[in-house]
Amino acid sequence: MYLTPEEERIYDGELGWAYQVSMKILTTLGELFGAKRLIPIDSAHISGVSYRTIGDAPIDFLRAVAEAPVKVKVPSSINPSVYDHDNPGEMPFSAEILEKQVQIINHYKNMGVGPTLTCTPYYLSRPVAGSHLAWSESSAVIYSNSILGAWTNREGGPSALAAALIGKVPDYGIHQPENRNPNVLVQVKTRLRREIEFGGLGIYLGKMLGDRIPVFSGLHRPTETQLKQLGAALASSGMTSIFSLDTNGERTGRLEKIVLDEEDLAKSIEELSTSVERPDLVFIGCPHCSLKEMIKVAGMLKGRKVKRDLRLWVCTSRYVRKKAKRYVEIIKSAGGKVLCDTCAVVTWPDKLGIKTLVTNSAKTAYYSPILNQVGTIFRSLDECVKSACED
Repeated sequence: MYLTPEEERIYDGELGWAYQVSMKILTTLGELFGAKRLIPIDSAHISGVSYRTIGDAPIDFLRAVAEAPVKVKVPSSINPSVYDHDNPGEMPFSAEILEKQVQIINHYKNMGVGPTLTCTPYYLSRPVAGSHLAWSESSAVIYSNSILGAWTNREGGPSALAAALIGKVPDYGIHQPENRNPNVLVQVKTRLRREIEFGGLGIYLGKMLGDRIPVFSGLHRPTETQLKQLGAALASSGMTSIFSLDTNGERTGRLEKIVLDEEDLAKSIEELSTSVERPDLVFIGCPHCSLKEMIKVAGMLKGRKVKRDLRLWVCTSRYVRKKAKRYVEIIKSAGGKVLCDTCAVVTWPDKLGIKTLVTNSAKTAYYSPILNQVGTIFRSLDECVKSACED
């Protein structure tokens, strides 16, 4: 890789060991994937924040980096944590767990990283089309590439942090135009209307595609919310970082074709339900809810009451919760909880007595049995709200 004189100084340790380690992470990645240079980025989003997912080992490293001291060079945000820091009583974990989670967040804050604690940073600040990013949350990566037209590889937590501290990434993968082109055509032969159908489609295809790039035909004017569920599911069961839509049938060429029919979709949706037990939790907001989704959920709950022996979590970011204040009050009046900073996937629902949850998120339905040993019932948003409420 070619390094500028300034980059060479960082690589040689002239600005300190923490910047040097960051530069070596980036150059090693670049050499591995054939990059010829580093390119500047507009922002970074860092995963590996929840104590549930990273454990003890990285905490000392984060502390050492923060105390080096170093500061990020670009606006940077972080993924959700173990619990809602404004409502710790909803997730009564041990004092040790809470303390370690706070330590992790404080180390990032000391580096200048905003304590956003959300998987939807694009609702806080929408990236400009064509801008280069270093994002590591899989659902945010595919959303930014596919829906917003930004450019980011699927970074790991350490490489996203390194990119934030240097303000650059190696120029390879999705940062290069030729690597953003679709190489498989997905022909959807059934009409998709609900978000769970888009989620079921994503899980089905993610297993099949790996890291290949699909272009979809047969999707009829999908909304951003539906595409968000599609992308999050694709990135959960596979490694896809970008997809595109072909509504005119003009971009198919000689691409390999995959045909998905009603039977395939129904089977995928059915397989995402792993339990027939009575649910303990109804969970909405993975990825975190947008303002439009908050308005929709509030409208469905208005005048209704959540069952006393059932929890309803609606997860979103602090930014959206502040904008949705009146709708938050409707959800709370119904007996639901609007939680920020966290998500059922990155915490311990099983430690909270939750054995089965109902969700409209294909990502949650896919991960919960694997990561948390929690049974899932995969249903539409309407059915989720109905199952949460008294008759």
